[in-house]
Amino acid sequence: MSQPTRECADLRIGEAALRAGVSERTLRYYEELGLLCPATHRPGGNRRYGDAEIERVQRIRHLQELVGLNLDEIRCVLASEDRIGALRAQWHASEDREMRTGVLRDAIAATEPLVTQVTDRRQQLDAFLGELKERLERYRALLEELETAQ
Repeated sequence: MSQPTRECADLRIGEAALRAGVSERTLRYYEELGLLCPATHRPGGNRRYGDAEIERVQRIRHLQELVGLNLDEIRCVLASEDRIGALRAQWHASEDREMRTGVLRDAIAATEPLVTQVTDRRQQLDAFLGELKERLERYRALLEELETAQ
């Protein structure tokens, strides 16, 4: 869940959607799925968003469009990133060696599944790219045959 921002948590849903480059319906859907939490709710149920929520929506869109993850996969990524953020805060809050060792072990445990997930996705994309390149070579060979047969 995204952490509420205090600096600029006064954007209405329409303003937040515009800034994030998505629809209001998308923001509500992300909230329904647990991917996003408005910074605050005003009386009457009006949602208010801040910079952190806008950044989170942009992160979701990046993971969808560039990395090609689905929303369930994104939920796992965000949960890991939120966990790592909490661990970072613990790291900075103490200089105790034992505590920091535990924080690093937890950070490794939270990061390893992400590396596996991205590696798997990359292998799938590489395989698809290979198929496309083979197809392109066939098309070019057929075109060359047609053009030289004239």
